[in-house]
Amino acid sequence: MRTAVLRINIDPAGELADEQLAQGVSALRAGVAAWGGEVLGGGDLPAAPPNRREVQLLVATDDADGAHRAALELCARAFGTEPAAGVVTFISRGTDDDAHGVLAGFGLTAEVVRTQDADGFDVVSVIVAKEDLERVPESRLHTALEASLNCEVTVLAK
Repeated sequence: MRTAVLRINIDPAGELADEQLAQGVSALRAGVAAWGGEVLGGGDLPAAPPNRREVQLLVATDDADGAHRAALELCARAFGTEPAAGVVTFISRGTDDDAHGVLAGFGLTAEVVRTQDADGFDVVSVIVAKEDLERVPESRLHTALEASLNCEVTVLAK
């Protein structure tokens, strides 16, 4: 399972007072903790420009879109506003789950094989169906996998 960073502008209209922001962050922390996630920051919201009051939630999920929708609902309840969805990114720890998440982002499934080279460094081989490599450029896939895994990656067609 990957860790998503869900960004949400909790007060797009910039109408909340400092005390409302503090109460909302407290309620949001409790709600996100129930999911096993966490709120990053939040104490700096009063200093943010009114239209840039964004929270970041860390949530382990296989369904980032569903988690983002649920987080929007949670923010709406916590702050009493109409929050706006922001960008979703992922924290990469270099795991096979991260590799599968990158593959899923391209609409692919593949076999991921992890070995070590002579110096003890990880080498990940990703075995993709030949037809899939005809619709997804290998160079884009290779670059995304290396960035996510922070190790040498080999993309092979079967």
